[in-house]
Amino acid sequence: MWRVRWPVCALKLTVANPPQRMSPLAMSADTAFITGLPKAELHMHLEGSVAPALARKLAAKHGVDISDLHTGDDTYIWEGFAGFIVSYDRISQVVVTQEDYFDITRDYYVRAAGEGLIYGEAFVSPSHAARKGVSYEALIEAVDAGMEAAERETGVIARIVVTCVRHLGPERAERVARHTERHPHRRVTGFGMGGDENFGRPADFARAYAIAGGAGLGLTAHAGELAGPESVRAAIRDLSISRVGHGVRAGEDPDVLAELKDRGITMELCPSSNLALGLFPSVASHPVVRYARAELKATISTDDPPYFRANIGSEYAKVAEAHQLEANELLAFTRRSVEAAFCEEEVKRALLERIAAQAVATSAASR
Repeated sequence: MWRVRWPVCALKLTVANPPQRMSPLAMSADTAFITGLPKAELHMHLEGSVAPALARKLAAKHGVDISDLHTGDDTYIWEGFAGFIVSYDRISQVVVTQEDYFDITRDYYVRAAGEGLIYGEAFVSPSHAARKGVSYEALIEAVDAGMEAAERETGVIARIVVTCVRHLGPERAERVARHTERHPHRRVTGFGMGGDENFGRPADFARAYAIAGGAGLGLTAHAGELAGPESVRAAIRDLSISRVGHGVRAGEDPDVLAELKDRGITMELCPSSNLALGLFPSVASHPVVRYARAELKATISTDDPPYFRANIGSEYAKVAEAHQLEANELLAFTRRSVEAAFCEEEVKRALLERIAAQAVATSAASR
């Protein structure tokens, strides 16, 4: 038994009443204030979260040379989407053992808690782990232990969304879903799909989603990132999802936006990721705030943070600065994330109470 070690969119949106300002705070100028706000994220790939400093340690441990993939300021070097995939795959090769999965999980959530994260979900791919000889059960045990260690150290709460890889095909996806059915775990609360959005059709993966949904898991799927709004429509209609991974290009079709709103689908939006991959030229042009003000369930996440010079604190800060947001709108992003979280109702209630208390405290302090 392995043990824990203790050491680009043409938007046509009907905007709701403008949000009431809590105060005239210049949010972008108060980094400490933004850091102190509670945050939650729903879309983060565990193997894409490995900080360069930790990657270097793991590379030395396993004799892997990644010296050409990182810079002195703790970011990764890549160019274009193809370059991103190559860099991601090579960095993932330093995560080899069960202990490594524990280390990257604990490290990420301890760091994120320092940026104000109170709740997070990690996308965990059994297919990637299997290539390194780490079984499904061993993978989940390690990630669970890492999350438990981070929670003990910082209070941050985390859950696991097991993901299949779209371009590996429906049969492989069904095998991953069967793992969640046969090996239920208290921290595995969701099922999702990443990979190439242009491979096959969402309907091809309906059986995998039926298996995972039947096991009581929340459902999400990547769509509307590199593929257009039609991919979002197909995913929400064919896979019974309550959340869509990215979904940002839904704005290219007002009918798809309307369907997202009507169905109450939560959007797992990742602004810095979208900018880095060329979907939008700036945070100001990113539709995350326009979606939220149009009463869509827009949330903020980091995707693969070190690849995009991001962390959860900087994502909130960038959006606040670009759109001149104040505390009530930033807290609304956190609240929407928690409301859509794949976690126990008692956990959700406690988190929402914490967010509400912060809103009251912030409002009182601004008077």
